[in-house]
Amino acid sequence: MKMLVTGATGKLGARVVETLLKSMPASQLAVSVRDPQKAEALKARGVEVRQGDFDHPETLDSAFAGIDRLLIISTDGDTDTRIRQHTNAVEAAQRAKIGFIAYTSATNARESSLFLAEVHRVTEEAILKTGIPYSFLRNNWYLENEIGKIQGAANGQPWVTSAGSGRAGWALQQEYAEAAAAVLAGSGHENTTYELGGKLLTQEELVSEISSVLGKEVPVLQVDDSRFAGIMKDAGVPDFVIPILVGIERGIREGALEVESNDMEKLIGRPLTPIKEALTQIINESK
Repeated sequence: MKMLVTGATGKLGARVVETLLKSMPASQLAVSVRDPQKAEALKARGVEVRQGDFDHPETLDSAFAGIDRLLIISTDGDTDTRIRQHTNAVEAAQRAKIGFIAYTSATNARESSLFLAEVHRVTEEAILKTGIPYSFLRNNWYLENEIGKIQGAANGQPWVTSAGSGRAGWALQQEYAEAAAAVLAGSGHENTTYELGGKLLTQEELVSEISSVLGKEVPVLQVDDSRFAGIMKDAGVPDFVIPILVGIERGIREGALEVESNDMEKLIGRPLTPIKEALTQIINESK
């Protein structure tokens, strides 16, 4: 049984690979990366490193050859780029006669109003059309996404948001990685959809926990989308990033991430790290 993880030098991919190597021989694992030099350390540990570029489908034919189970980690970029790249990967998987595809998707991808969901909706549909057994890993929100705002809060800045009372299911990236590894290396996950995330919290509830960990009161400044965009611009956020941040805040406000599920705990076989402990961990790591 040969397994392959794409994007293995990225933050999530690297965590998935490390998790897999704790429970399986390196000889059973391959990775597909754009730049094999960045994966030299994995090669030295016995992992087969293959060159694969989602923008060059011909490279994926050799990267996916002889693979039984595949984890496609969603790429970064604008919507059109990501859809093209994901489609290339799915089509290559079909040509390679992959036996199982796990894919890192987004919360409630098929029905979500979140602008980021379109990529995942299209990719899920593409995978379904192949007829290959699949598992959709619908990741909610990484707690690490908030590191910049947490650092600002530690330096006395207010927590600025236009998400209102919308809730998100923050969890550590490591736990999303453990869930992905469990599905890729496990059995009985054919044709499944898992909604992965932590306990649903509002911005105020999250910031209350952050205040507790920092040992200082962090004020929450609830604003509308226009003012949020202005504050981000004044803070030096690049112009092309601002609409993305506004869209995320709007999506949370509209309930796009409010999906209750204990799928992640079931997959990793333990309770999720309590939010206060998780925050303490990433705050210490980011110092």
